Amino acid sequence: MEIRVLRYFLAIAREGSITGAANFLHVTQPTLSRQIHDLEKELGQKLFIRGSHNMKLTSEGMLLRKRAEEIISMVDKTQAEFTSMEDTVGGDIYIGGGETDAIRLIADIAKDIRDTYPNIRYHLYSGNAQEVTEKLDKGLLDFGILIQPADIFKYDYLNIPARDTWGVIMKKGSPLSQKETIRKEDLLGIPLICSRQAISQEHSNNEFADWFGKDFDKLDIVTTFNLIYNAAIMVEAGIGYAITIDKLTNTSENSSLCFRPLEPRLDSGLNIIWKKHQIFSSAAELFLERIRESFTD
Repeated sequence: MEIRVLRYFLAIAREGSITGAANFLHVTQPTLSRQIHDLEKELGQKLFIRGSHNMKLTSEGMLLRKRAEEIISMVDKTQAEFTSMEDTVGGDIYIGGGETDAIRLIADIAKDIRDTYPNIRYHLYSGNAQEVTEKLDKGLLDFGILIQPADIFKYDYLNIPARDTWGVIMKKGSPLSQKETIRKEDLLGIPLICSRQAISQEHSNNEFADWFGKDFDKLDIVTTFNLIYNAAIMVEAGIGYAITIDKLTNTSENSSLCFRPLEPRLDSGLNIIWKKHQIFSSAAELFLERIRESFTD
């Protein structure tokens, strides 16, 4: 299975046709058709359902697409790392994490480095803890930013000198907006919009569930989300109140939304993690050195 053929396969999956992929790749349609036929023969599986004007992935094709995207991403990352060795310090740094205002600290360090080494580039990936650690384990990320508590025993890590405050985002003028803080009894009987990580029962160290206590299952969770931007739109539409952390959406004077912290107060710490015994590119090594200097002072 060649990398070139995997790129051909992904182009067809993306364009939805041999014609579109051939135009994109600047190869002939017969060449492309033959390569995909040989790939299906090599794998012993049909990868596409061929229609008169389009091609759709089979279930086996969907699996290969996921694996091929990971393989191509790793190949491109490796090539970029070796290319960057020609520079004094340059290359790409891949960072994944959940939504948090603490990214400002990372951004300050990133800018300081780029002021001196303009050939360094950053690539950010947003996802929950499971998604971030999965990509980290596969070598698709150099660093991950996790909101505590999180399973970090198998990683090297630093504590980020910041904390996220949990609370509720709501429309101004709603009944709960008249309160300065939100207690757990205020959340019973109202429609809630919660991040999937906040309500996940996969880990015993779920801070929000622990904060709420034994009646957690009585909450009326009408919507779950991964990114707060989309959740804030749902709040604006009047669908419910969003359980989230502060400073991730506009709750200023000019906004139609406001934020109220939980009472008792619930804060979460943060870690930046990386694989143990990781061999970094020169750019990632420099980044790690700078965050160690900044976060251990």
